[in-house]
Amino acid sequence: MTIPTEQQILLAVILFCIGLTGVLVRRNVIFMLMSVEVMLNAAGLAFIVGGAAWGHADGQVMFLFILAMAAAEVAVGLALIIQLYNKFKSDDADKASDMRG
Repeated sequence: MTIPTEQQILLAVILFCIGLTGVLVRRNVIFMLMSVEVMLNAAGLAFIVGGAAWGHADGQVMFLFILAMAAAEVAVGLALIIQLYNKFKSDDADKASDMRG
């Protein structure tokens, strides 16, 4: 039994919307980074679905690039969170506007 392509793309869209909502609504930087990860996974799912629908491996190759970008985003994001917490003793994103130098 195969799942129709439309339903797979719909799942990717729903995941992307959940991630976008998390980025826009939450003020906690850790939750914002997790929401960005959900958005990246949704984009990767869309690439894999598209590649499978057309019978090419391009979607899987793009997903590998997305995974590498997500790993770099996590490394930079965690470094920023540590700096933010050391300076303000909070992980609130609104306090990052006071971060200078």
